[in-house]
Amino acid sequence: MLELLSPAGSMEALRAAVQNGADAVYMGYGDFNARRNAKNFTEEEFAQAVSYCHLRGCRLYLTLNTLVTDREMEAAARCAAQASALGVDAVLVQDLGVLKMLRQVAPDLPVHISTQMTVHNLDGVKHAADLGMTRAVLSRELSRDAIEFICQRSPIEIEVFGHGALCMCYSGQCFFSSVIGGRSGNRGLCAQPCRLRYGWNGRADGNPLSLKDMSLAGHLRELRKMGVACLKLEGRMKRPECVAVVTRVYAAALRENREPTPQEVEALTRAFSRQGFTDGYYTGRTGPDMFGVREEEKEPRDLFAQARQTYEDGEAQRVPVVFYAVVRRGEPVQVAARDGDGRVGAAAGDLPQEAHTRPLTPEGVEKQLARTGGTPYRCEAVHTKLDGGLALSAAALNHLRRAALEDLSAQRVVPPKRRSGEFHPGVRYENRREAPLLTLSVRRAEQLTPELLALGPVLVYLPLEELAAHPELAGKGPFAAVLPRVAWDRERPELLRQMEAVREMGVSEALVGNLGMAAPAREMGFRLRGDFGLEVYNTQALKELRGMGFASLTLSFELKFPQIRDISKNIDCELITYGRLPLMITENCILKNRTGGACRHACEQENFLTDRRGARFPVVRAWGCRNEILNCKPLFLADRAQDYRRIGLWAQRLMFTLEPPQECLHIARRYLGQGDFTPRDYTRGLYYRDVE
Repeated sequence: MLELLSPAGSMEALRAAVQNGADAVYMGYGDFNARRNAKNFTEEEFAQAVSYCHLRGCRLYLTLNTLVTDREMEAAARCAAQASALGVDAVLVQDLGVLKMLRQVAPDLPVHISTQMTVHNLDGVKHAADLGMTRAVLSRELSRDAIEFICQRSPIEIEVFGHGALCMCYSGQCFFSSVIGGRSGNRGLCAQPCRLRYGWNGRADGNPLSLKDMSLAGHLRELRKMGVACLKLEGRMKRPECVAVVTRVYAAALRENREPTPQEVEALTRAFSRQGFTDGYYTGRTGPDMFGVREEEKEPRDLFAQARQTYEDGEAQRVPVVFYAVVRRGEPVQVAARDGDGRVGAAAGDLPQEAHTRPLTPEGVEKQLARTGGTPYRCEAVHTKLDGGLALSAAALNHLRRAALEDLSAQRVVPPKRRSGEFHPGVRYENRREAPLLTLSVRRAEQLTPELLALGPVLVYLPLEELAAHPELAGKGPFAAVLPRVAWDRERPELLRQMEAVREMGVSEALVGNLGMAAPAREMGFRLRGDFGLEVYNTQALKELRGMGFASLTLSFELKFPQIRDISKNIDCELITYGRLPLMITENCILKNRTGGACRHACEQENFLTDRRGARFPVVRAWGCRNEILNCKPLFLADRAQDYRRIGLWAQRLMFTLEPPQECLHIARRYLGQGDFTPRDYTRGLYYRDVE
């Protein structure tokens, strides 16, 4: 059965989802979830929510899917332990450090890997399974073929998004909101800069980053057939009426094994849309038609009024029960109610009396016990053992029915027995005292000059594709291949071919920015080094990745210097100290959208996306004909070396993207204390300012 998972940004929205047919809901608790602006729940409210759901046969998942600093980890551990004790059915995580913590405090709590971990291929799913996850939420960008390929081979459950907002960037890899506005999407406070106006040629005259909401209405039976375990509806920031409408449409279609009708799709559109919906990623038809903006429209008062009635008036009878009644002479009357999980609620009454006029019949017993209106229960059958000639009032049977259901309800909300433990940060390691070594990364081989290599970088990172295309570089430097952050399963043969080519060049190091790339790199004998895409934010993540065999890790550039200093570095840690920070990686090629199809030619030119303030963001090609949007200003810290040299780093990375060869050389020399080169315009990044 395809599980329908609905959002709950408030208690009212939770009731809306449950009363309209959700099989499960997901919600935040505390400050560690990807929608911190939603009305998250107090401990008392969360306990009420768990009981409310479980009583009605609905599962509840906790979203603990943000990055957590070392100083926040104990609070996150308390949150997870409380949720597990209250009986939450699973927890979604993004941070590998949080996963490690969960093994200590709630070892029996099922864990789902959030879409924020950018799981988009079978290797990533298998890695999640190896880590003990029971479900993977796939990236929204995948096509039907990609989803089916994973489902047919996955060792764990697969969840896909079926309806709701689409991010322009792969989830978990967007830094636009944090770098530009100090509000991190990876910390649950995305400011949605993709919804603003941008354009080309210096004019912000369009919305090339604002995707329509997705809707897989029309593909539900196909998803079920291919083996998807869960269909997820996005919308914890949406109002309860909207949650009710969307949940009701999808629940009815799934229950009746059909697709939503045109009238139901119209209701979805009226509830919320951005100039309609798109299934472009799923069907493989990406392009300009996928984009749209939210237009000011009148509130659909009639639709929302009907929606409110579904969760404010009455109770949906969700839970099937079977009643049993025993009415015998000389024995107290007994009534029991059994649910589908085998729980039995029971009640006993007085002795039945002899009938003077109308004796009690099995039909009379069934009529009274089947009256479950106003409760979450639906009577499926009544089994009666009845001696003839006895009398029992309807009021007595009604009382016994209520008592049996109350007993059953009390059992249904009892939390499962689970082990619990305490969070132990572990042994602390002293920070390095030596100045960090120098690493370089370049986008193009032509940026590497003999003079630049003569500066003695300990490692030089080149994109895998670029390195494989330049076999003449073999033996000329301490090279490491930068593996793509995104590579679908259908692209794996080309990925392996390029990896084999660089291995033959003698390159033995690989920079990995996605867990799905770790397995193929390890299998081919590469030494693993972690890139910024792994989002290393705390000590526990360092430990987890070290256990996977990583030799070094790049710390998140969303951290401040004091937070980096506080991390206990049990493995070599690297930090980006120069370069245009990556803001987005996109599946939908905005260069192709701009040119109408001449993508290859467009990639060879300089492309700048202009915002409403005139800032120009370079758009460059990423592996697999994807796009990467870079920051408008380079990060520059050469004159602040004293600040990052004393926070325990193994290396600092200068990340060259658009710079010509001579500029690369001048910048590198400046970081080595030679010369006085300073960019005309630059940023200090996030190392000195708080990121929400």
